Amino acid sequence: MLPATVTRRVETISEVSKSGKRINGLFRFMETPELWMQAYQKIHTNKGATTPGVDRTTLDGFSDERVFNLMELLTTDRYRPKPVRRTYLPKGDGRFRPLGMPTGDDKLVQEVIRGLLERIYEPIFSERSHGFRPKRSCHTALHEIDDRWTGVKWFVEADIEGFYDNLDHGILLRALGEKIEDTRFLRLTRL
Repeated sequence: MLPATVTRRVETISEVSKSGKRINGLFRFMETPELWMQAYQKIHTNKGATTPGVDRTTLDGFSDERVFNLMELLTTDRYRPKPVRRTYLPKGDGRFRPLGMPTGDDKLVQEVIRGLLERIYEPIFSERSHGFRPKRSCHTALHEIDDRWTGVKWFVEADIEGFYDNLDHGILLRALGEKIEDTRFLRLTRL
C-alpha cells in the first residue's frame, strides 16, 4: 500500500526505537497521503466514525481533497483541533460517564499520530502489558494469568474515577520527548 521508500522508512521507526535512539523526521510522515488512507481504513468502520463533533463533521466524505487540505494545514502550522463535543453515557449504577467526540478531521489527524506513536512504543512495551494494545485485551491478560500465575488467592479490581481526565499532560509530553526528537511532531501532540 505504501510506496517502497516510505514503507522502508516507516518500518525503520520500530528498529530505531528498539535501539534506544531518539526518533526524528516523524512530522514529514504527516505529509504522506498513504498514511492518511491507512488511518481512514483503520477507523472508518468504528461506530464513532459517523458521530459528529462540534462542527458536525464525521468521517463521511473522505477524499484526497480532504487529506491534502489537512496536510496543508499541518505543514503551514495552521491546523488547530476543534473542541471535543462532550456527551454523557449512562453507567450500570445510574451514574454517567463522559465521552468526548472529536470532529472527523481531528479523528483522522489523531489516528495518523497514533499509528506513528504505535510504531515507536509497541516494540518496547512489556510483553506482560495488555491494555489498549493491538491484538491484546483483557482476554489475553486472563490467558496469561491462567498460564503463568500460580498461588494467587485473590485479585483486587480498581477503577480510578476520572483517571485519564486527570493525567499530568506535562509528564506525558516529557516522556514523548525522551523518545522523539522531532519538535514539530511534539508540538502537534500538544495541540
